[in-house]
Amino acid sequence: MIKRDVAEAILQQNGWLSYQPEVFQKEVLRRSILVHFEPGELIFDVGDELGGIYGLVSGTATINTAPPNHVPQLINVGAPGAWAGESCFLARRPRSVELRALVETWLMYLPLDQMDEMADADPMVAHNFGQIIMTNVDALIRVIHDLQRVDPDRRIASVLQRARWIGERPLPVTQSEIGTMARASRRQVNAALKRFADSGWVKTSYRSVTILNSEKLRLFSTEDD
Repeated sequence: MIKRDVAEAILQQNGWLSYQPEVFQKEVLRRSILVHFEPGELIFDVGDELGGIYGLVSGTATINTAPPNHVPQLINVGAPGAWAGESCFLARRPRSVELRALVETWLMYLPLDQMDEMADADPMVAHNFGQIIMTNVDALIRVIHDLQRVDPDRRIASVLQRARWIGERPLPVTQSEIGTMARASRRQVNAALKRFADSGWVKTSYRSVTILNSEKLRLFSTEDD
């Protein structure tokens, strides 16, 4: 169980909410509900009806999406302070991504009706909520840039480096899942992880990777192919 005040402090110090006006921060948190999800539990799915936004407090959540009529694929792993679900408020469209808890995960949930009440009271609030999508676009640009690297080892290093926020705790993803995020085969992931482990950058175990030196991963991932 995570304490409410601790959860609020995490969101006020990380991600989108941390650079919003203090009055707005407090109003968002006052209206939000602290929710818990078990490992593997679905938070919301592609096509789900309209809903509010979720802010990641602790744990790990996977972001999965694909064009219409395709199976959602893992594209990124959310970090504490990340928010998702804003398209329902901004465009009045059903969910376009799948969000799933990878481990035991706590999130703050701001219902859509509460967002609407805030916007009715102050039209500028829509501008604040709109900044979530730009934060997520920035993350997507990074993902696309990383996928354009020719060398699969560098794509794999980029995937791991993006998860540096987890610190020296096991990142509970399989080699197949890393391969999906890095556009690499399981064989390429296995070989790269062995090289990274031999260099002391990561430690591997069954269905998890522990990042030991994110700076080395960053430097390697940004070198020319």
